[in-house]
Amino acid sequence: QRKKFDAILLETTGLADPAPIIYTVQTNPKISEHYHIDSIVCLADCKHIGQHLDEVKPDNAVNEALHQVAFSDQILLNKIDLVTEEEKEKLKTRLRGINNFATIIETERSRAPLDKILGKKSFDMDSILSYDPKFFTEDESEKKVHNLEIVKSVGVQFTGDLHAQWFNMFMMDLLKERAADLYRTKGLLSFHGQGSTKFVFQGVHEQINFGPAKEPWKEGEERINKFVFIGKNLDRKWLTKSLMECLYKEEK
Repeated sequence: QRKKFDAILLETTGLADPAPIIYTVQTNPKISEHYHIDSIVCLADCKHIGQHLDEVKPDNAVNEALHQVAFSDQILLNKIDLVTEEEKEKLKTRLRGINNFATIIETERSRAPLDKILGKKSFDMDSILSYDPKFFTEDESEKKVHNLEIVKSVGVQFTGDLHAQWFNMFMMDLLKERAADLYRTKGLLSFHGQGSTKFVFQGVHEQINFGPAKEPWKEGEERINKFVFIGKNLDRKWLTKSLMECLYKEEK
């Protein structure tokens, strides 16, 4: 009977934090042996999501709406018929500020084409290879707009080969100090001394999956390291500087 299923949809409550569910599926052998997470879909009420995102929690904690948007691979923006075009575009801009890597799908009455939310392989470690290159750059207009969201997404990219030990030490320290603030992380890496092997990683909080990509670096291909961070109180400049300090340098 198990082989007759195309997919299983887990519908959580409106206030659920996705992280424990992801952790359970990925770390419980009885589950992970038979199932894998394809993607996380967030259903957002276009009319009311703004007030949920604005909800203030004690001790500056992140509210559930921000959590769910931050963790999502696809955001179903529902009830678009109940808001103006201007209100909708303003909301989409806000959602992209929180999670620029999620696909926003506009819907009415929660009707969405299944091919846009199933079989997306968003949790495949190689998924970062399909991201739009513009996600990893900050244009001049973005620099002038200060993102006031407590949760946001940051993309970083630069060329060169990383020093494996320095990078591993940086990530260990980062996760030790900030794991609770890092909701989703992804990376595409080129390491010195590893030939044409292309490495990728994907993580939820401190749970990181790391390994070689399905395809190696092609001959003559520019080796661009790419990183995605979605979380709380992220500093793009500090992350970029810290990661670039992990580049391999020839000894003089």
